[in-house]
Amino acid sequence: MDIFFTLLFSSLETGSVYALAALGIVLIFRTSKTTNFAQGSIGTLNAFVAAMLFLSWDMNIWIATLLAMVTAFITGVLIDRFIIRPASKANAISKQIITLGLIMVIIGIIPMLFGVDPLSLPRFFEVNASTQFDVFGARISYNAIFIISLSLGLMGFLFWFLQYTKWGLAIRVTASNEITSRLMGVPTRTVTMASWATAAMFGTLAAIIVAPSGSVNSLMMVDVQVNAFFACVLGGFGTFYGAVVGAYLIAFAKSSAQFYVSDIWGNVYVYLVILLLLYLMPNGLFGKKQLKKV
Repeated sequence: MDIFFTLLFSSLETGSVYALAALGIVLIFRTSKTTNFAQGSIGTLNAFVAAMLFLSWDMNIWIATLLAMVTAFITGVLIDRFIIRPASKANAISKQIITLGLIMVIIGIIPMLFGVDPLSLPRFFEVNASTQFDVFGARISYNAIFIISLSLGLMGFLFWFLQYTKWGLAIRVTASNEITSRLMGVPTRTVTMASWATAAMFGTLAAIIVAPSGSVNSLMMVDVQVNAFFACVLGGFGTFYGAVVGAYLIAFAKSSAQFYVSDIWGNVYVYLVILLLLYLMPNGLFGKKQLKKV
C-alpha cells in the first residue's frame, strides 16, 4: 500500500505540471481556434527570466517567480497583439504553423538574451529529511504538497472564474462562437489576449516547477509539452476539465507502468493504450462530437 501512495503522490506532483500546461493549450484553442505548439517554449523563455533574476540579481525564488509571471503575462499579450491577431483571418493550419515558428524564434532568442549555458533554479522548499513526512507509509515533501496545492488551487479558481464571473462567461461564449459573441458586444479581442496571457503564465509556472529536476535549458519543456498535448487529446479539447483529468491520468499511468511493467518501455505502453482509447473514443473521454448544420 505504501508503494501505491508513493506512486500516487508522485503522480499528483507530475500531473499538476502537465495539467497547468494543458489548461493553457485548451484555453488558447477554445478562444483563438488554434493549437499552440509553443506553449512549452513560452514557459521556457520566462523560466530563464526567473533563473537570471535568481542567479544574477540574487533574488529570492518567490520574488523571481512572481516577476517571471509578470513577464509571462506581457509575453502572452505581445504574442497575441503582434503575431496572432494580424493572422486572425488565416485558417487553423496556418495558425498552427505560426505557433511552430514561434518555437524557433524563442529558441533563437534565448541564447541571445541569457547565453548558451544551462541555468538552475531551486525548489520552493528545500527537500531533505526534515522537510518530508509520512502519509500512509509514503514519503512526501513540503515542496510537493505546495506544488499540488498551488496547482489545484489555481485550476479550481480558473474553473470558478469561468463558471461564475462575467469575464468567465465572456470566455465561454467566445469559445462557443466568436462571431456571434462579437455581435452581442463581447470584447472578444480582449478575451483572446487575456487567454494568451493566462496560458503563458500557466506555462511559465509549469517550467519553474520542472526546472529543479534538471536545469533551465531550451529543451526543458519538451516532455511536458508532449504529455500536455496527450492530456488535451485524451480528455477532449472541447472541455477545460477534460485536460486536467487527462493530465493526472497520464501521470499516474506513466508512474505505475514504469514501476510495475518496465522502466524503459512503460511510457510506450501508456501511449499505446491512449492511442487505443482514442481509436475507440475519437473525441476523448469528455469531448463531444461536433455537428455542423447546413
